[in-house]
Amino acid sequence: MALEHDVIVIGGGAGGMTAAAVAASEGLDVLLVEKSAQLGGTTAISGGMVWVPGNSLSREVGQPDTIEAARTYLAHTVSGAHNAAVREAFLTQADAAITYLDQHTSVHLRPVHTYPDYYPDLPGAAMGGRVLEPVPFDARVLGRSFALVRPPLPEFTLFGGMMVSRAELPHFRDVGRSLSSTARVARLVAAHLWQRLSYPRGTSLALGNALVARLLDTLLRQKVGLRLSASVSGLTQEDGAVRGAIINGQTVRARRAVVLATGGFAHSPQLRSMLLPKEAGALSAVSADNTGDGIRLGLQCDARLETAGDGAAFWVPVSRFTRPDGTQALFPHTVTDRGKPGVIAVNRAARRFVNEARSYHEFVRAMLRADNAGSADGSGTGVHLICDRDFLWRYGIGAVHPMCLSLGQWCRSGYLTKARSIGDLAGKIGLDPAALEQTVADYNVAARRGEDPLFGRGSDAYQRHMGDAARTPNPCVAPIERAPFYAVALYPGDLGTSTGLATDAEARALGPDGQPISGLYVVGNDMNSVMNGAYPGPGITLGPALTFGYLAARSIAAGAGKGDWHART
Repeated sequence: MALEHDVIVIGGGAGGMTAAAVAASEGLDVLLVEKSAQLGGTTAISGGMVWVPGNSLSREVGQPDTIEAARTYLAHTVSGAHNAAVREAFLTQADAAITYLDQHTSVHLRPVHTYPDYYPDLPGAAMGGRVLEPVPFDARVLGRSFALVRPPLPEFTLFGGMMVSRAELPHFRDVGRSLSSTARVARLVAAHLWQRLSYPRGTSLALGNALVARLLDTLLRQKVGLRLSASVSGLTQEDGAVRGAIINGQTVRARRAVVLATGGFAHSPQLRSMLLPKEAGALSAVSADNTGDGIRLGLQCDARLETAGDGAAFWVPVSRFTRPDGTQALFPHTVTDRGKPGVIAVNRAARRFVNEARSYHEFVRAMLRADNAGSADGSGTGVHLICDRDFLWRYGIGAVHPMCLSLGQWCRSGYLTKARSIGDLAGKIGLDPAALEQTVADYNVAARRGEDPLFGRGSDAYQRHMGDAARTPNPCVAPIERAPFYAVALYPGDLGTSTGLATDAEARALGPDGQPISGLYVVGNDMNSVMNGAYPGPGITLGPALTFGYLAARSIAAGAGKGDWHART
């Protein structure tokens, strides 16, 4: 390994890979260091949505967006003026970032026609076009390097690693009901089986996996140095400036800068106990490698940890199960079940406590209220999803796929609880039978009319988008009445941490005096979120990650006499 590079990027998720790709495109010699044996981090197992306000692609789907509208929306969803300058940099530079990536790298995104912001009734909200998704990618282009891409969660694939894009999901649900959908799915499955003859999993990549593969393709073409399974024990400084990193015990010099991009602290018990509410427990759906390494490295160089804001994590309800190979796993209940018609969530009093179709972030905020969350160590739960046989067959629940022909393993393991009546189901999951029977009966009375007078489920565009358009008059509401009945226990979890190191608008780490620390940049979830703990829409982690990865790299290049980044975007 060379002992000197222009830029050292620590962390191989979307933010770090973007910083490395842009820096290399600007002619710099880049080394990317990753602690695991594969690249992609949490991005690789994510939906890959990228929130880009005012992007120029939104017109392609008839949903033109403006920065002014997005600014108005964030003013109504992000609390306080804290971090305003950095948030403004995101607003004004996000489109430039994705345009640069499209023109200089293998990263290509496309607008999603319909995907509402999470609070669609607030001023400035968008119904679509503001969020982008990666264009699917054929991983055969990567050759043997395909093995360097972290695979998606098995529970989000079919037939031994087949990825399904959002556009294809409705066709899988309509197999046997629609001739065109059945034929389309047959072609997709046949293509996947052909791919499996040569590869350990499907090569037609979508979602976050496609984004990671596109970034890796760029790094390989640019001949960026990749150092995987590597440990960084510290950063080196000269005269107060960061000048390198100690990698596997060896000092490697950075002529221009070091970029921290290790994914936040979701799996750091110490930082969780300091910064997250104890009711949240210890469960996180992000990569197990996100243990706060970048934040600790920054703190060693006197960078400031920013704790202001409305929360320190991006929340998601999770369920727990054991895979066939014996590994423990979590299923993040983001969009596949809670908003669909025919399921409710109940707390330990056997009562509904939240509009189930609201965003996963808001769902867990309700879970964390008294009497809803489980025990602080994650060993118990106060919340269950309840559904009937029709719901389970059509939509699945948690890790149980739709149209699952064999539920035995799920019931034997305790992940799925099954009963012939609501009262018996309540007894099996430790709830009062009479109370649960009354809750379901009350829900069903209105649900048969497509109504939810208790919480107004299905009352806004986001909720209806999460539902099933084929269900009328309300895509989010249906009765629970056909035995057997099922329950899955939910726990509060997170999709990453929002508190991180303070930066300026160029992603430069700030010291206690508010001044930039020379030679040190921070991107991704190591960087304090521009959303101040709020979760206004899909892709609000990846949007800033790509944007500030781009801005950090341009700033580093500009500092070498290549011009000011403000003038070049």
